[in-house]
Amino acid sequence: MGNPVGFILHTREDAAKRPVAERVRDFREIEQRLGAERLETQASRCMDCGIPYCHAYGCPVKALVPDWNEMVHRRQWRKALDLLHSANNLPEITGRICPALCEAACSLSINQPAVSIRQIELQIIERGWHEGWVQPEPAAFRTGRKIAIIGSGPAGLSAAQQLARRGHQVVVFERDPAVGGVLRYGIPDFKLEKWVIDRRVEQLRAEGVAFETGVEAGLDLSGRYLRSSFDALVLTTGSRVPRDLKIAGRELGGIHFATDFLSQQNRLNAGEIIPPENRISAKDLNVVVIGGGDTGADCIGTCRRQGAREIRQIEILPEPPAERTPQNPWPTWPLILRTSTSHEEGCERLWSATAKEFVGGEGRVRKLRCVKVRWSAPDAAGRSQFSEVPGSEFDLKADLVLLAMGFLHAEHGPLVRDLDLRTDERGNIQVNNSFATSARGVFAAGDSVLGASLVVRAIGLGRSAADAVDAYLER
Repeated sequence: MGNPVGFILHTREDAAKRPVAERVRDFREIEQRLGAERLETQASRCMDCGIPYCHAYGCPVKALVPDWNEMVHRRQWRKALDLLHSANNLPEITGRICPALCEAACSLSINQPAVSIRQIELQIIERGWHEGWVQPEPAAFRTGRKIAIIGSGPAGLSAAQQLARRGHQVVVFERDPAVGGVLRYGIPDFKLEKWVIDRRVEQLRAEGVAFETGVEAGLDLSGRYLRSSFDALVLTTGSRVPRDLKIAGRELGGIHFATDFLSQQNRLNAGEIIPPENRISAKDLNVVVIGGGDTGADCIGTCRRQGAREIRQIEILPEPPAERTPQNPWPTWPLILRTSTSHEEGCERLWSATAKEFVGGEGRVRKLRCVKVRWSAPDAAGRSQFSEVPGSEFDLKADLVLLAMGFLHAEHGPLVRDLDLRTDERGNIQVNNSFATSARGVFAAGDSVLGASLVVRAIGLGRSAADAVDAYLER
């Protein structure tokens, strides 16, 4: 490495964020950027650790983290960009929203702050766009094979680009009005502004990828038509069935799935017209978000920008520790308390609590009846059980309740039925080691196979599925 003692000489420096009082007034991105010289110093902290767990263990796409860190440290930014793109089709996305599994596995994080890998990744790709280094890479020849990709989320976009660059004719079908899937409709603009997606989509178009939006495969186009018109299909429809909370009062107005709430705000930001009577707004309301994950945090940030009166988040799990426990050693993902930018903007967090009943008036929710829970010690398999704490019932004011408790599986809609695809015990589309489904010539990747997971995992699976499809077409 260029500076084998960089991690001794320099400490970690994170990019600043826009002040809370300023950023809650709009939906623009929160995170700012470090200057090039300061970032080069941060890259010098990447040590010659022998086995780069950031690459080998932490990163689902096996990003060449030490290599592009070294290039940034040496100010060879163009080479860093090539190394970055060699494993990741969408680094401008992961550089903004990835939880950075690589940093958790960084050797420095054993006893020091990890290398700021995500920030370095983001600035490599943004410099590439600024300098004009990111250009379309159309295939030098055409194979004559046609591939349909169903869904334009991270897995679909990655698979489409990989296959188009190998000379195949690729058409992406998306049922929403615009391309991007969860990236466009599930992630708030304050974390990912949508021009970032549009910029990359234009590159894909220039490489020959065709996009057909507002088309629902299985309804607008039958499975039989798709199979007869294309040499292979790749399903990257995501895991879109949300987990519901079927307790008393669920039928009351003012209770919504988080995805519906977040998607609507993104559509409004994009200029779509939504009738006032159909809008889900937190303005001047007491909001309860059920679910303590990233989607719940996104709801909090969105509610704050809409002008909520009070926001509370309840989570059935106990509050995580501030630091790793002996049962959670490096390089595993640290199960510690995390405070997102949305939490910083104002929210009360309640742990070890579960909802028991929605209480309403005039057809709308007004209160959420809850109870505290107690968790048992883990059994031999590592599983814990919870029980309600007697006498711990309490009520929360709730004019708006957002259900952010995760997702169950891919939708078992007309296309899955039409193609007669097998699903696994969790309801996800079943594939073999080559991403092939139970229907010949039909492949699947991303959350539709894995279940709801991370964008970076979807990108990796999309790339792997593209390899499998290419091998299938060469037979």
